[in-house]
Amino acid sequence: MHLAVFEDTPLTDLNTLRLPARAKRYAEIHSAEQLLKLVRRGDLDGHRVVVLGGGSNVVLRGDLDAFVLHIRIPGHALVSELDDAWIVRAGAGVSWHEFVRFTLDQGWPGLENLSLIPGTVGAAPIQNIGAYGVELSERFFALEAVDLRSGQIVSLDKKICQFAYRDSLFKQQAAGRFIITAVSFRLPKQWYAVTDYADVANELKLHGLSEPTAMEVSDAIVNIRRRKLPDPALLPNVGSFFKNPVVSAERFAELTVTWPKLPHHPQNDGSIKLAAGWLIEQAGWRGRNIGPVGMYEKQALVLVNHGGATGEDVLRLADNVCAAVLEKFGVALEQEPVLL
Repeated sequence: MHLAVFEDTPLTDLNTLRLPARAKRYAEIHSAEQLLKLVRRGDLDGHRVVVLGGGSNVVLRGDLDAFVLHIRIPGHALVSELDDAWIVRAGAGVSWHEFVRFTLDQGWPGLENLSLIPGTVGAAPIQNIGAYGVELSERFFALEAVDLRSGQIVSLDKKICQFAYRDSLFKQQAAGRFIITAVSFRLPKQWYAVTDYADVANELKLHGLSEPTAMEVSDAIVNIRRRKLPDPALLPNVGSFFKNPVVSAERFAELTVTWPKLPHHPQNDGSIKLAAGWLIEQAGWRGRNIGPVGMYEKQALVLVNHGGATGEDVLRLADNVCAAVLEKFGVALEQEPVLL
């Protein structure tokens, strides 16, 4: 496919918050070879490089004096079958949810708890996406990426990627160095349903499913997310706008003296993960707006654009929400989407 480079390109339709912005230079990437060509002939030299996938985890503050690469690499397939797992690979531009459903249709379980998360396969490891008791890192096998430093395609395994809660190598010391072109997953043959979250258990119970299949877990989570979260095509948003904060066991004990019903999830290291949405709601921000943006009336964790918002509008609201939660609980919230 011919590689075309465009100047002064609008990005409003390429971010799910629908914030106005333009890219100084822009190209769609449909293969790793196209990306290598750009790198090796020096097209990216002297430019800030910004990578877009589904645009579902970014806040565009304004026009980008950058070379924006829109990753559209397609394809998914079974790479190999082991005694205990299937290794399945997908192009970085594939819709994450479509890939999840593809694996389930083939009878390869493991990603069902991550159903209906917006975005692309290539963006998923950067954020180490997670939902309802499962993180991507638990199913991750390896990824392929173009190293902008060496101009080569490299393969990075789980250890190198340094996954943590909503974090990875790609958001830390290697930020901006690698552009992911494909991701492979290890999907277990010895599968069991992860239904510890009350919402999931209740949804399955509602449908009389005491021993659900992976597809039935996926369907349940799709139902839950559709009830709780607005469709970005109808009400622009990036899903959860803040990370669930993690506090020490001691700090949690202090908080429960005043708020005994504080929702929480114990972590393996002894720390406690709190529910950011609950904190925001208790601080009075569910359904509350500042200008054209607000916190969604059905889920306080979701920041929505009611129309005509700019990046600065979004950041103003986020700052106000963080300040309110800090004042009420002494807990600092951290923004989840990347600010560009």
